[in-house]
Parts: sequence; structure tokens; C-alpha cells
Amino acid sequence: MRPFLKRHMLLAGLLAVMAPLSLLLVLQYRWLNELQSKSALAEQARLRNYLEAIDTEVEFFYKSAAERLLNLPPTLFTGENLARAADYFHKKGTKGARRLFVLSFVKHDRGKLLFYEPWFGTMESPSSVAEARAVYVATAPWHALSEEEAPVDSLDPTVDERDPENRIIMRPILDSDDRVVGVTGMIIDEDHFEQFLAEQIEKSLAKFFPLQTREGIVIHVHDRRGQLVGGSTRSRGEGAEDLSEKNEMTKTFGFVFTDHILGINSLYETPEEYARAGFMLNMSLSVCLALVLLTVIGMALRTASREMHLSQMKNDFVSNVSHELRTPLASIRVFGEFLRLGRVESEEKAREYGEYIETESRRLTALVNNILDFSRIESGRKTYRFKKADLAAVIEQTLKTFDVRLRQSGFLIRREMKDPMPLIRIDSDAITQAVSNLVDNAVKYSGASREIAVDLSREDGWAVIRIVDHGIGISPEDQKKIFERFHRVGSSLVHDVKGSGLGLSIVSHIVAAHRGEVTVESEPGRGSRFAIKLPIDLEITHA
Repeated sequence: MRPFLKRHMLLAGLLAVMAPLSLLLVLQYRWLNELQSKSALAEQARLRNYLEAIDTEVEFFYKSAAERLLNLPPTLFTGENLARAADYFHKKGTKGARRLFVLSFVKHDRGKLLFYEPWFGTMESPSSVAEARAVYVATAPWHALSEEEAPVDSLDPTVDERDPENRIIMRPILDSDDRVVGVTGMIIDEDHFEQFLAEQIEKSLAKFFPLQTREGIVIHVHDRRGQLVGGSTRSRGEGAEDLSEKNEMTKTFGFVFTDHILGINSLYETPEEYARAGFMLNMSLSVCLALVLLTVIGMALRTASREMHLSQMKNDFVSNVSHELRTPLASIRVFGEFLRLGRVESEEKAREYGEYIETESRRLTALVNNILDFSRIESGRKTYRFKKADLAAVIEQTLKTFDVRLRQSGFLIRREMKDPMPLIRIDSDAITQAVSNLVDNAVKYSGASREIAVDLSREDGWAVIRIVDHGIGISPEDQKKIFERFHRVGSSLVHDVKGSGLGLSIVSHIVAAHRGEVTVESEPGRGSRFAIKLPIDLEITHA
């Protein structure tokens, strides 16, 4: 009952650890799964915010330029003052503008258009029909408002991009009554736009992406015809044609160049793939950690179980050895008392009592030797003395020690020495002990059978000792363990057979020390056949 309870306590301990660990893994999976989706959204938001940041920088630059360059006083649009706009433009510069112009709507100058010439610092009539046409088309709504003399509420710059070659940012000029008296404007310099855009792309890359992932981020700008007009250094180099649309996020500019598309690509992973990779990495680490923890727990529980099993075997060993010692000691004491008290009817009876005492003494000596030898084996102190010996004579002498015991129990040992055997190098005492242990087991587990066979033969350079009984046999499961220390066959047929569980373990060690091997062939109910195979030194011949 106690081992049963102990095993269930170990199982309960394992379940107590497994339950919270399983719950932790489930929660970890749900958390990582949620983190994956949020990471994908966060990565998409980062890409989107990057595009928004570039668009904001472009819009801020051109609105600021328009506010700075196009803020002229309305007095320039009265009298002959329109040409004085050159002085204002000269002071403010032309950064971002290819051309600056003023257009008057006052009656005496209505429709007068002048362009600023920075080389001469003067305002001149249009030299390009295309530029003049683009200005007149763009300013037509302001011209109409000036004709109606309707007040205007807003002075915010507006953009006209109907002519892609001449993109215009313009600002109305209002008099004191908030009526449009003219328009000042700028035709955007596309070369400056591309240069400014490239600077902002590289600058924003450093803000939004760490250095190790920056090489995999590609920014590109396409015009309305799909032509690449700008982007990051990578997008303008080799391999730009290999960009994958599935990894692309795009945005159009909101203030100027609204027909251009700003796009961002990841050469490595989409945001979803990036988040999935993070999920798999974290989940793998969690599973590995759980497996390591389970392995450690399993090893600890297995060790505890083995220790409990070993402790139980030791307890059984002490109990069995105690019984084994008591039996011959009791017999010796009884027959000794008979002799001491003179309860001997004849000399023949005295000889019989003496034989009993000698036999039980041998049993007692064998048991003590097994225990002592096992102790030496466990501590690594067991030594052997190898000498040339006649193996057949050693076996015969060993069997003689069993004569009285076997005759008392009605056993018959059939001996057979098939082949002449050369002298071989062995430890005679150790081989005697090994054969004694096997014969003793054959006696114990013969059941109703009373016949044991011991034979010695020579087979392919081996001396083979076989001990055969016709008893209860050994199951295939037990055959794998019978040479382990303390192991005893767990069958109801041997419940009343006592033993230390050390005999076969010692046999195995002795045979291994002789560079041989011990084998068993058995079938439940049909007996067992043990074989000790010892190597023969062919240079030593029988005298």
C-alpha cells in the first residue's frame, strides 16, 4: 500500500506542476497571438506614419515658402508700383520656386502679368507662352472674384496643377475692403522638389527605423505616368524593379504634386510576416522553456521514483536476507543442540546431523559471500585472482557441495562434460560462486520438477557452462531485468521463495570480469537455461 500511495503522490505532484504550466502556455499563446496582431498593426502604423511625416514635411515647406515669398502689400497693385515687387522678391529669395510672378486685377493694370528675373532683379513681361497660359488658367477664379468685387475671407495659398510642367502656388492680394486686387504666385521648381524630397526621405528613415532594418526599407516616388522620380538610395539603385507589391504601402501628396505616389516597401517581410516571425520566436522560446522545465521535473520525479523503488528493494533485500540467514542458523542450532544434549541414537545419525550442519553452514557462507562481494563490487574494490585451472574439476567440486542438500530435497543433477577442455585462466573461487548461484536458483525455482542438468562444452573458442532446470520459467519482461541488483521475479509462483536478489547480479559481474557473457533462455512454465560463456586461451593445453 505504501509504494502505491507514494506513486500516486508523485503522479499528483506531476499533475500539480503540469496544470499551471499548461495554463501558462495557453495564456502565453493567447497573449502572443494578440501581440502578433497588435504588432502587425503597429508596424503598419509605423510605415503609415513615415509616409505621413514625409508628406507633412513637403506641405510645411511649400506652405512656408508661399507665406514668405508671396506675402506682398496691396499698395504694389496700385499706380505704377507693380514693378517694385522685384525688390520684395530679391530680399526674400527664390528657394523652391522656378519663377515668381504678380498679376494685377486693378482697372488701369487689369490682366498685367510680370515675372521676376533674379539675374537682373527686375519684373519682366512673360517670356514663355506656356508659363503665362498656366498662370492665367490658375488665377481665373480670383479674376472672376475681382470682377464681382466680392469680399474674400481667406488668404491661404492655393495650388493649381492642371499643367504638370508648370505647377503653381498662388496667394490672393486683398485691399482694405477684402477685395481681390491681384495675385502673387510661384511656379514650383521640380528639381528642387526632388532634392528636398530625397533629403526628407533619408532624414525620416533615421527617425523611424533602426539601423539594422533600414537597409530593407525602400522608399519610392512615382509620377502620374508611373515613372520613378525619387526615393531612397536603394529604390534608385539596382534591384528597384524587384520590389514586391504585397509589401507596399502608398500615399499621395496632399498639397503639391498630388498626382505623385509616395510608396514604401520592405524587401524582407511584410508587417504581418514580421509580427508572425516575432510570434513564432516568442512561442518557440516559451515551448522550449516549458519542455526544459518538464524535462527537469520529469527527471526529478523519475529520480524520486527510482529512489523509492530502490528503497523498497533494499527493504525487501533486508527482509529476505534476514529470512535467509535465520533458516540455516536455525537448522545449525537445532542439530547442534541435538549433538550437545546427546540425542544421537547412532554414529550414523551423528554423521547425518553433521552433514546437515555442514550443508547449512555452506549455505550461510555462500549468502554472506554474496553480500560481501556485492559490497566490494558496488564500491569498486572487488578483485579477482586469475590462474590456470581445470574448469570441469571446478564445476564438479562445486556440485559436490550441493549433494546433501539436493539428496534431502530429492533433486537429481545430471552432469555432462561433452568435450575435453583445456586449462583456462580463471578465478576458481569466483566461478564456483557464479555456478553455485545459478544452481541455487535452479533449485529454488524448479517448482514440482526435481531434475537439474549441468553440462560443460566447447563452442568456437568458448567454454560454455549450462545450468538447465524444468521449473516455473521466467517471463520475457523479467528476463531483461534479472541481472539487475535486488531484482526478483514478480510472480505469484515465487511468492514464498526467499532470496537476496543479488545472485544473478554477481554472476553477471563475475562473467564480465572474465571477458565472457551470461545469457538466459526461458519460457514461463517450461524452465530456464542459463549459459556462462568463458573465452579459452588456446595456447594452454590440457596436461
